[in-house]
Amino acid sequence: MREQESGQRTADVCRKHGISEATFYKYKAKYGGMDVSDARKLKALEEENAKLKKLLAEAMLDNAILKDVAFKKMVTPDVKRDAVAYACKEHGVSQRRACAVLSVDRSSTRYRSIRPDDRYIRDAMKKVASERRRFGYRRIHVMLDRQGIVMNLKKLRRLYREEKLTVRKRGGRKRALGTRRPLALPSRPNERWSLDFVSDAFTDGRRFRVLAVVDDFTRECLALVADTSLSGLRLARELDTIIARRGKPRTIVSDNGSEMTSMAVLKWCQGTHVEWHYIAPGKPMQNGFIESFNGSFRDECLNETLFSSLAQ
Repeated sequence: MREQESGQRTADVCRKHGISEATFYKYKAKYGGMDVSDARKLKALEEENAKLKKLLAEAMLDNAILKDVAFKKMVTPDVKRDAVAYACKEHGVSQRRACAVLSVDRSSTRYRSIRPDDRYIRDAMKKVASERRRFGYRRIHVMLDRQGIVMNLKKLRRLYREEKLTVRKRGGRKRALGTRRPLALPSRPNERWSLDFVSDAFTDGRRFRVLAVVDDFTRECLALVADTSLSGLRLARELDTIIARRGKPRTIVSDNGSEMTSMAVLKWCQGTHVEWHYIAPGKPMQNGFIESFNGSFRDECLNETLFSSLAQ
């Protein structure tokens, strides 16, 4: 510009410096009237302004990415990989930048699992779960082991959760409040038996009852007797049948039902010299072994099966 102002032709100045006349007049309109130091300061300010704009745009983009993927928790590596892929696709950023914004390790993002799909195990597990709807992963593990599918219990638990087969717990009923005394554990078989009745109905509405007898030490079910009517005399006969097969217990624990407190049961206790212990009224937790068995029995058998007759 100084050369042009000193009298040289504009065309000669442009040819000398290798620029077009349009570029010359553009520079003149922008830097006209300034010396070299002022032009350098203006250029430095423009570069700094451009950098600040770029930083602001990047910060706004990072904020937009964080808001866009904040709809779910990023806990597992699979979810983190999906979030990074979503950010790269929707916002057009590189994988490196998406990992930096989302605080995700790039090595875990680029990792590709070589773990087998285990489709055969998943299908077998779902088949057992469909047949035994109240079975958890431990019982499914036993059933698969019987089929010859041997695997680690922790791996089965992982597959069980991935297939969303977790058994939903059913709500319990309200129980009587009171002081709870710990129940002494038996030390050998036949030291203590527990018994109780479970009630259910046939498909036609008729009621029936099931007598359940459990050994508190082995947790073994000694008998399940179903009938429309179970009296104290019938209870004594069933206990004699169990004793003939297994041996006499030292103590029997039950609630205060009419069958357990009948004269037939009292005479049976005197004749067999078996101690009969009655729990406190309204406190079934004092007979927890048989209550636990009855809950599983009702949950896995009675609630899952329709009975039309006793023979069934």
